[in-house]
Amino acid sequence: MDFDVELTTYPGLDERIVVIRAGDEVDCVFVRTERFNVLVDTLATPALCRRAMELLADVSGDRPLFVVNSHMDWDHFWGNRAIDGVPIIAHDKAMERLRDPSALQTLREKRALEPRFQEVEILPPTLTFSGESMVLHGGDLTLELLHTPGHTPDHVAVWIPELRVCLAVDAVENPIPEVWSRAPDDLRSLCSSLKKIRDLNPKHLIVAHGQTDDPAIVGRNLAYFQKLRDEVAQLPALGPADQLLAERPSLGLENFVVLPASMPDETRTFYRRCHISNLDAAIVAHQEGVDFI
Repeated sequence: MDFDVELTTYPGLDERIVVIRAGDEVDCVFVRTERFNVLVDTLATPALCRRAMELLADVSGDRPLFVVNSHMDWDHFWGNRAIDGVPIIAHDKAMERLRDPSALQTLREKRALEPRFQEVEILPPTLTFSGESMVLHGGDLTLELLHTPGHTPDHVAVWIPELRVCLAVDAVENPIPEVWSRAPDDLRSLCSSLKKIRDLNPKHLIVAHGQTDDPAIVGRNLAYFQKLRDEVAQLPALGPADQLLAERPSLGLENFVVLPASMPDETRTFYRRCHISNLDAAIVAHQEGVDFI
């Protein structure tokens, strides 16, 4: 995969917030406050992160830098090595994920597929918090780190109340987020996190995938899960999601959300897999009598 990093923004977004875009792979965000700078996620490789920091040199000044790892998915934190020595903040659940053997297994698999991951070393956070939130007081701006589980157990979104900006990362996604597992509690957590973000009433809602800051996305995500629940409840018989999709094309992703005509086939395939995961979780929740939304 060959792409560069660019700095971008959205109409009306405060100049203290800069979106860092690594092609179609992922967006991360830089926030400048009076007291310090904050980088929310470090992209997928140290090379990409180093390039981002080079581009940010003109706006970062000499303020101290803090990094927030929103969650331990590879495309969001494998660039940590490029900022070694800088305080890295994450939720306590992030450390649990890094202790799991699957963390290194994912790195081995990625290295086998793409040479760009050869320099990646998993660098864990240096500061963690438990519970629902942690607050960074930047003087002019406040960054509230909100535990928003469901997509992953460790997921953190960032709320900047002075600007009514939410950095939703992967808790909200365009067109749909993916639940962590088939467990009904994870699906319920994901929908609760969506509601938490919706109730903030953000002016800008910046996601890591989908290249938008449209606050309406969170409502569309919730409507998707509501329809998923209702469709599953009407099925005369339940089974594995892939089997149901083969038997009932009406359960396909395109019947739940509108996909842009310009969306690449590879991206469509990815979100169809996410939909299968969500459908599987909705089936288990129905079987267990759990109303997740």
